[in-house]
Amino acid sequence: MRVAMIGTGYVGLVSGACFADFGHEVTCVDKDAEKVETLKSGGIPIYEPGLDMLVARNAREGRLSFTQDLAEAVRSADAVFIAVGTPSRRGDGFADLSYVYAAAKEIAGVLDGYTVVVTKSTVPVGTGDEVERIIRETRADADFSVVSNPEFLREGAAIDDFKRPDRVVVGTDDDRARASMNELYRPLFLNETPIVFTSRRTSELIKYAANAFLAMKITFINEIADLCEKVGANVQEVAKGVGLDQRIGGKFLHAGPGYGGSCFPKDTLALTRTAQENDAPLRLIETVVEVNDARKRAMADKVIAACDGDVKGKTVAVLGVTFKPNTDDMRDAPSLEIIPALQRAGATVRAFDPAGTVEAEKLFDNVEFVSGPYFCAEGADVLVIITEWNEFRALDLKRLKSMMKAPVLVDLRNIYTLEEANNAGFAYTSVGRPNG
Repeated sequence: MRVAMIGTGYVGLVSGACFADFGHEVTCVDKDAEKVETLKSGGIPIYEPGLDMLVARNAREGRLSFTQDLAEAVRSADAVFIAVGTPSRRGDGFADLSYVYAAAKEIAGVLDGYTVVVTKSTVPVGTGDEVERIIRETRADADFSVVSNPEFLREGAAIDDFKRPDRVVVGTDDDRARASMNELYRPLFLNETPIVFTSRRTSELIKYAANAFLAMKITFINEIADLCEKVGANVQEVAKGVGLDQRIGGKFLHAGPGYGGSCFPKDTLALTRTAQENDAPLRLIETVVEVNDARKRAMADKVIAACDGDVKGKTVAVLGVTFKPNTDDMRDAPSLEIIPALQRAGATVRAFDPAGTVEAEKLFDNVEFVSGPYFCAEGADVLVIITEWNEFRALDLKRLKSMMKAPVLVDLRNIYTLEEANNAGFAYTSVGRPNG
C-alpha cells in the first residue's frame, strides 16, 4: 500500500519507517525544511536505538522517502496518517489539536480517490468526528474514511513495540476502512497479533485509559516506597510480591522520582480535562497528576537531606537527565524539577547523560555538562542518579568515591544495593529501601 505520514516526530518517523519495513511505500511529510533535508541526507533528528539503520535501509531500497510537499504525498496515498503533535495547551492542560485540524484541512484539499485518513496522534474522544467534519466541509465530494489508530510505543523500545505489539487498536465502523487497515497490518498476522476493532470514540479513549492506568501504577508504587521508608520495608521486594500476582503484573512497579516524557504527563492531564468537561471527573487520575508533580519536587529534598540538610556551596553531580534511558527526550523529565530546586538551594550542578546533553543544554541554566560519569563525579559533594541508563549500572564505585570530595550517593532509581554502596565507602540513600 501507499502511505503518507504527516509529521516526522517520534511517532510519525518510527511508524513510517516500520510500515516501510513491512513492504509498504511510505512518504513522510514535514513542514520543517531543515528536518526534511536532515532525513534525506541520512540524519535522524531523534534518538531511538536502531532507527537510523531502519530508516537508511528502507530509504536505500526506495520504500521510504521524505518531503515537504503534502499534496504530492497525499494524492497518491491509499492511507494518510496524521502523526502531528498534540501538546498540552497552556492554561487549561487540554490537548492542543490545532496541528491535527490544520493537517485535516490541508489533506482534504488534495484527496484523490478513496483514502483512509488515520489519526495516529494521541487525541481526545471526539477528535475523529471533528476531523471528518473538517474534511467533509472542505471537500464535499471527497471519498474517505476517518479511522482512529492510537500508538503504544515506548521510547527506547519503539521499533520492537511497533513490530511486536501486544495489540493493534483500530477505531472504525466502515468496512472499506477496516479492510485497508487489515492490509496495512497484515505482516503482524504472522505473529498472531490481536487487532482490536472498535468504534472510533472507543479507540480514542483506549489510548488515554491505558496511559492513565500505567501512570497510576507508577504513582502507586512511589507512594508505597514512601511508606516503606517510614516502616523499614523494601519497596523492591513489595513490588515483586505484588507483581507476581498475574492480575497485577510486575511492569511499571519500579519506584523512582516520578514519571515524565511525552505521553503520561500530557495524557493524564488531557484525560482529566475531558472527564471534567463531560461531568464525569476522574478523581483517581486527578490525584495521580498531583502526586506525581509533588514527587519530582520532593526528590530535591531527598538529595538535600542526604547532604546533612544543606547543599549551599556544594557540587552536585547528576547522572542522567532524560526522562528515561535510551532516549534524548527531556519532556517533563524529573531532572527539570530536581536540578533547578538544588540550584535554588545554593548548589552547583554538573551533569552527564549519554544522549540527552544537546536537548538538556537548551533547558538548563548554569549546569556544566561533561563527557562521562567519572568526569561528572570528580570533586563532587554528592552523586545523584536520576536516569537509569545501562552504563550506570556497573560503575566502579570505589573509583567514584576516591574522586569525590564527599562520599555521598543518592540513587533515585535503586540501581545499587546498600551493601555495594557501603562496601565502596558511600553514605547511601535510595528510594523505598532501608539505608542502614
